[in-house]
Amino acid sequence: MILKILSVVIGMLLFQISPVHAQVVLPDRGLPTTLNQNVFGLGFFAGPATGLGLSFRHHLPTTFSYQVTGGIIKANDRLQYDIGVEGQFDLARSETNRFFVAGGFSHFYSGKSGNDMKAPTRIGLGIGGEFAVSPGLHTMVEAMFVYFSDGTVLPLPQIGFHYYFY
Repeated sequence: MILKILSVVIGMLLFQISPVHAQVVLPDRGLPTTLNQNVFGLGFFAGPATGLGLSFRHHLPTTFSYQVTGGIIKANDRLQYDIGVEGQFDLARSETNRFFVAGGFSHFYSGKSGNDMKAPTRIGLGIGGEFAVSPGLHTMVEAMFVYFSDGTVLPLPQIGFHYYFY
């Protein structure tokens, strides 16, 4: 009985599948894969490898871009801050999307008179995608292998939102 129900459900799912198109478009052969101008973006970024807070991004007129992220909070006598840098190399790009490899590092601080964090320095390497939400506003998602200064390595996500000034 359960086998019959399972086969009916699987059959229904197979008939519901429709073709979808990938959001990342590979460039056509013979066309340039680089930008012809500098593009700057401001926004918010959150990730264990390259920082949490306000973010500045500069996409050079090549396939390379970099991002600087930082945040600071002081509550009572406790200070928390971080600073991070990330480099990105485009693998594929269209007008509204891009797919890239990324690497970066950050340093986190939390404490009163000294850093209470066990692993304040992090290094990350991974892949990511950036997608246009509206003209100028983009969201970015990354999957990075993050090395913590205490020796731990974890696969962790990162996310960001940027507004680009063209």
